[in-house]
Amino acid sequence: MKKLGDWDDEFIDLDDESDDAYDDYAEEDEDGYMRLPDRNIVIPVVAVALLIIVIIVGIVAAFILSSGNKEKPVARIDQLPEETAPEQEAELSQSEESFKAEEENLVEDNIQPVEEDSEENVTEDEESEDPQGDAMSAEQGTEVDVTTLLSSGSVAETNQVTIGIDVARYQGTIDWAQAAASGIDFAMVRVGYRADGTREICADTNAKYNMQEAQKNGIKLGAYFFSTAVTVEEAVEEADWVADYIAGYQITYPVAYDCEGFERPDSAQYGLTNTQRTDIAVAFLQEIYNRGYTPMFYASMGELSGSAKWDTERIESSYRIWVSQYPAVPYPETEKSSYGGVHAMWQYTNRGTVAGISRPVDVNVAYFGYEGTAEAHSLETPEEAHADVEALMNFTEVNETVTAKDSTNLRNIPSQGEESAIVYTLKNGETATRTGVSDSGWSRLIYEGQTVYAVSSYLTTDLGYQAPVQEGAGSGDGLKTKFADRSDRVTAKIEVNLRALPSVTNPDATVVAVLHNGEYVTRTGINEEYGWSRVDYNGQTLYCISSYLMN
Repeated sequence: MKKLGDWDDEFIDLDDESDDAYDDYAEEDEDGYMRLPDRNIVIPVVAVALLIIVIIVGIVAAFILSSGNKEKPVARIDQLPEETAPEQEAELSQSEESFKAEEENLVEDNIQPVEEDSEENVTEDEESEDPQGDAMSAEQGTEVDVTTLLSSGSVAETNQVTIGIDVARYQGTIDWAQAAASGIDFAMVRVGYRADGTREICADTNAKYNMQEAQKNGIKLGAYFFSTAVTVEEAVEEADWVADYIAGYQITYPVAYDCEGFERPDSAQYGLTNTQRTDIAVAFLQEIYNRGYTPMFYASMGELSGSAKWDTERIESSYRIWVSQYPAVPYPETEKSSYGGVHAMWQYTNRGTVAGISRPVDVNVAYFGYEGTAEAHSLETPEEAHADVEALMNFTEVNETVTAKDSTNLRNIPSQGEESAIVYTLKNGETATRTGVSDSGWSRLIYEGQTVYAVSSYLTTDLGYQAPVQEGAGSGDGLKTKFADRSDRVTAKIEVNLRALPSVTNPDATVVAVLHNGEYVTRTGINEEYGWSRVDYNGQTLYCISSYLMN
């Protein structure tokens, strides 16, 4: 039974079991009752406790609000596995909100139709087993002098936008020191591909050289792989191969999945549905992410728009998009791509001109950059890599003995330019083993254990061949070479030396000029025996090797 009174005089009957909860706070008095503590003590204690709770709740709420206001990364790494997401979030600097704002400001470009010109994209000397050579788009971007763009400083000096190129063996041997001096921020290097027929994973023959030299010259590296995977298992295999291949290099920019040409009837991927292709791509991208690199997906605007060829929304919900779209007026005059979807990188032309690169090159705008350079995943230093001197030439393998028709220079690389060196001059009757023949006019030989190169038209498999003696001069000096008249416009397949005489051995046969692909001259004569052409170049009569020319 309770005795009622003021707070200070309230008592609780010790026999009342319902009041057990008060036992910890009451004290027994002389009458056998329990008195509650004085409320002058209780109230301050309760007030302090409530104040502490309010402070803690405030701190937690502030933390949650600040976390919610952080910029979301472009690749939406928050939807990827948690183990490595913090590393990826640190690399991705641009917010989803900023991309939404960009989308709202996009203006449709007037894209001029282009005519197919397969020779611009796929040269006749590309390896037939390399599926990227067959898959290259016939679309032509606008010619861009990247050096001019970057020297203005209007782009390269910004914090969020960086300019880069993507390269493969099709660019030949790149002078990376010159490319770096032009102001290039990054290079996406093709590291390999899966052959359509054999299903073998092959390294790009210039990949390690390109990564090595770009890194030496301060250009930040990214990478891409040309996939023909037809199963998720093949895609994971490709991603693991890529991660192992690039482990010794400082890969700062993303590692991209590139899949093209899948609608050709001879493609291994022919007949796959959008969903199947997307499953394969996602498997590659996720494995690249698991291996500690930033994944990125490459495709054209036409393939991505409206999920025409891919489940675009599924890919862009978790991974960065690299879109190709070539406006008639290139960047920066055309400020943004016409592609309306979220994208982190834009390839805006495939006809860029960059110092140190003799062939046209793809140029990209990345809407992100990095203050530092990533460390290599492997502590093992890669072996020194050398340029593939045959990168621009398709050599057919042979095994035969040859001799010179008269005499021919054996060179260290298949070029007559200043960068090549004469190893030996092969005379008629002396033999060498020919191991390859290129449709660009060169033969690969083994001479005294060394790999050398010679002009094919100067060689013969007829070991008893006798050079015809021409009246009035020693043979082979070019002074009395007879030409059948011709009159046609020709240009170089890649480039060719124009000489004062039709000879490579005569000291007077100096190189007067170099004819590049796209520059046309009139051919006035041809010599079938030794493979020389006579051309009219700016009013001069000069000579060059016929196999280097095309109509």
